[in-house]
Amino acid sequence: MTNTPLTRSEAKDLTRRRLIRAALEILDKEGEAGLTTVKVAKAAGIAQSSFYVHFKDKQDLLRALGDEGGERLRRAMREARRQAREAPTELESHRDSFRIPLDAISRHPELLRIQLRARHDPSSPLREFATETAKAYRDHHAADLAALGYTADNERDRRRLEMIAEGINAATNALAIGHIEGRYPEIEEAVDVLVALSRGALRWLRATQTGS
Repeated sequence: MTNTPLTRSEAKDLTRRRLIRAALEILDKEGEAGLTTVKVAKAAGIAQSSFYVHFKDKQDLLRALGDEGGERLRRAMREARRQAREAPTELESHRDSFRIPLDAISRHPELLRIQLRARHDPSSPLREFATETAKAYRDHHAADLAALGYTADNERDRRRLEMIAEGINAATNALAIGHIEGRYPEIEEAVDVLVALSRGALRWLRATQTGS
């Protein structure tokens, strides 16, 4: 059976993905300090000059890593939360919405560390990207909460939804890092804590909205 030759567009996309996979492997093994365009191109098996066909520089590559990984993670989390909404008594679906980001961060922890550093470093070329990424997670989470019936009809309620979403996201990051560092060895224990934090915050939110 003859293989159909790749189109130019398909070949370009394949090379880009090889570069991204190579960069992730280097980040996982050596951290950001070990990531260079020379190493990425060599690991991907392409000429270094070809690297610049796909990315302007290392910072552009890091943005692409964050974009692709972030979008996959948000899709998976949205699906888990959708299933939790449709089957509210199914505890495992609810737990999945917290387990998915913990697993994702644990697989590639350096991506989170880069974004956290960039977000708080005014001189970082990735600061705007890191800030926008954090906002995207917060907005998606807040929208999911609104879909569960927590109203956001006024500025106060919208602000509280965002605060809960941001708090849960921050707790997720902290527990994932604690797991990576070995302080919290059991992922399921971290999931338990996030479920408890989420339920407590949502009970408070519902109480304040009903005036009870």
